[in-house]
Amino acid sequence: MPPAADPLDVLVVAPHPDDAEISVGGTIAMAVRAGLRVGILDLTTGEPTPHGTEALRRAEAAAATEVLQVGWRRNLGLPNRRLQADLESRAQLAEVFRETRPRIVLGPYWEDVHPDHVAASQLIDAARFWAKLSRSDLAGEPWWPPRLYHFWSIHLRIHPKPSFVLDITSAIDAKMASIACYASQFSTGRTPTFPTPLDDIRDRARYWGWSIGTAYAEPLASREEIGLPGLGALL
Repeated sequence: MPPAADPLDVLVVAPHPDDAEISVGGTIAMAVRAGLRVGILDLTTGEPTPHGTEALRRAEAAAATEVLQVGWRRNLGLPNRRLQADLESRAQLAEVFRETRPRIVLGPYWEDVHPDHVAASQLIDAARFWAKLSRSDLAGEPWWPPRLYHFWSIHLRIHPKPSFVLDITSAIDAKMASIACYASQFSTGRTPTFPTPLDDIRDRARYWGWSIGTAYAEPLASREEIGLPGLGALL
């Protein structure tokens, strides 16, 4: 994937290939359709897994990227299952923030049972701060991504209160098609009876849609307050 020619409007930072699609695939598709510049940064290859290989996961990610029509995607190549928010990883992610200069970063929620997801959330926080530092040895010009929102994981069955919920009704088919690209992880042949993992993902989107009076939706959380220009933004 070539460098971002222009700053990104949205950069999704995912611990593994498929996490972006599972958690915010509809949000990504909606943003692309709205003309926003969207990128996905996978922190690890996601391998090893019982039925995958690195080459297969690359091909699956490429197919999902095409489904969502995302123009920029990269894999940072950090160690799967051993992801750490260490200084070297922080510097690498901070340099991506400087290169892509995203206005919005989407990353995993900070509470999870998967150690990689927790480490990814911590790493994003630290790299976001480092990216703005002057007089450093980091490549690129300082940049502070102004907005950081967190998406839900599938590994811990908790129900945090979202800061906002995005209607993805018109993008649910694109979301599900992008997830289906990861056949090594979601083959219905291994879980043929209802509910399959794909059923669960779609049903969660249906629940969040119900919560705001639409068919399908995705929740996001923010540690910081979210400002609006006026009541018209809520209409």
